[in-house]
Amino acid sequence: MVSALGIQLGVVGAYLVVALAVGLLAYRLTSRDAEDYYLAGRSIGTVVLLFTTFATLLSAFTFFGGPDLAYRAGPEWILVMGVMDGVLFAILWYVVGYKQWLVGRAHGYVTLGEMLGDRFGSTRLRAVVAGISLFWLFPYVMLQQMGAGEAIVGLTNGMVPYWAGAAGITVFMIAYVVIAGLRGVAWTDTLQGLFMLGVVWLAVGWVATAAGGPTALSNALATNNPEFLSLGGGVYSPQFIISSAVTIAFGVAMFPQINQRFFVAKSSAVLKRSFALWPVLVVLLFVPAFILGTWAAGLGISVPEGANVLPVLLNEYTPVWFAALVIAGAMAAMMSSSDSMLLSGSSYFTRDLYRPFVNPDASEAREAWLARIGVALFATLTFVASLFRPGTLVSVGDTAFGGFAQMALPVIVALYWARTTRTGMFAGVLGSQAFYLAHVFVPAIEVGSMTLFGATYLTWDYALWGMALSAVLTVGVSAMTAAAPEENQSRFTDGLRAD
Repeated sequence: MVSALGIQLGVVGAYLVVALAVGLLAYRLTSRDAEDYYLAGRSIGTVVLLFTTFATLLSAFTFFGGPDLAYRAGPEWILVMGVMDGVLFAILWYVVGYKQWLVGRAHGYVTLGEMLGDRFGSTRLRAVVAGISLFWLFPYVMLQQMGAGEAIVGLTNGMVPYWAGAAGITVFMIAYVVIAGLRGVAWTDTLQGLFMLGVVWLAVGWVATAAGGPTALSNALATNNPEFLSLGGGVYSPQFIISSAVTIAFGVAMFPQINQRFFVAKSSAVLKRSFALWPVLVVLLFVPAFILGTWAAGLGISVPEGANVLPVLLNEYTPVWFAALVIAGAMAAMMSSSDSMLLSGSSYFTRDLYRPFVNPDASEAREAWLARIGVALFATLTFVASLFRPGTLVSVGDTAFGGFAQMALPVIVALYWARTTRTGMFAGVLGSQAFYLAHVFVPAIEVGSMTLFGATYLTWDYALWGMALSAVLTVGVSAMTAAAPEENQSRFTDGLRAD
C-alpha cells in the first residue's frame, strides 16, 4: 500500500514533470536570439500576459506568507494585497507599463536599465539600475526557496527536511529557465495560474465542508479569535495598511520580472485589457488564500516550528492527495516567480553589466548562454542563503518590496518629465537607496526623544519616507542642473504610437 508520504511526493513530483514538459515544448519553438529568449519576441497576447504576470507575482509571499500573517493577525491583509494592491498595481500598469511599452517597442529595449541608460546617455546609470535590481532580487528569490522548504516540512510533518524542499525547487527552476526562456515561462505561468485559482477555491470549499460549514467556522473564530472579526486590530493600523499597500504596489512595478512584462505585449489593446482585468484576478486568489489562514486560527490549528499554516490545515481537514495537490499549486506559484526572476535577472546581468562593460561585441548566442550560467550561479547562492532563514516570509518579502519601491518615482518622473536630468536620476535613485539601506541594516538609535533608523517616522513606515525622498531629489536636482549633451530628452516622447 502506498504511504501518505509517497502520495504527497508523487503528486508534487507529477506536477513538476508536467511543467517541465511544457518548457521543453516551448524550447522547440523558441529562436536562439536574446529578444526571443527574454521577451518571447514581444508577441504575448492578453490571456498569456495576464496569467504570466499573475503567476509571476503571486509567490511564496502570497501562498504561505499571506495565510501565515492572516493566521497570526487576522484577515485584514486582504485589504492590503487583495484590494488596494490589485487596484494600485493596475493603475501603475498603465502609468508605467503602457509608457514603457511604447518606448520599448519604438527603440527595442529589453531591460529598464537599458531604457534609462539610453535616455540619459549613461552606461553608469544603466549599471546602477541593474545592480540595485539584482541586489533586491536576491532576497526575493531566496524567499521562494524558503517557502518551498517550509511547505515540504508542513506537508510531510517534518519527514522531509527543510533543506530538501529548498534544494528541490532550486534544481527544478534552474533546469526550467535554462531550457525554456520567456516563451516557456509564459506558457507554464498560464497553466499554473489557472491551476492555482482552481485548487485554492476547491480547498476553501473542502475545508468549509469538513469543518461544519461557514457558520461553524465563524462561530469558532468568534470564540477563539474575536478580534479577527473587527477592523483595526493587531498590526493592522491605517498607517500599516497604507504603507504596505503603497510600497508593495510601487515595488512590484520595479521588479525585473514584472517590469519586463511591460515590454512583451503584442499590442496596446493587449496591455490595456490585461491591466483592466488584473484587480479581478488578484481578488479571486487572495481572498481564498487568506481566508484559509484565518479559519486555521479559529479552528485552533497548531503549526509546528519551521512550517506554514496552509499545509498543516489541509492535512487536518482534507485527504492526503488533495493537500498535496494544493501544495503543488503553491509550489507552482513559487516556481512561476522564481523562473521569471532568474530569467529577468540574467538579462539585467548580461544586457546591462556584461555587454556594456566587459564584452560590447558579444554575440546574442554567447549572451544567451552566459545568461543560463548566471541563472545557475544566482539560484545556487540564494539557496545557500535560504538555509540561514534570515526572517519570516513576510518580513523578507516586505524588505525586498521596499527596496524596489525606492526606484519607482524616479522612473515615473523620467518617463513623463522631459526636464529630468542624469544628475537628478543619480541623486533620486542613490539617495533613496542609501536612506533605505541604512534603515534596513543599521540598528535604531535613541537620540533624546527621537529615534533614528527606526521602523517609522510620525507613525509612517520609513520605506514611504524613502520614496518621498527619491521624488524630491530627482525633481529638485534636475531643476537645478542642465542636461548633458549626450542625453536624449526626446527619447521618451518622439516617434511613439499606440499600434
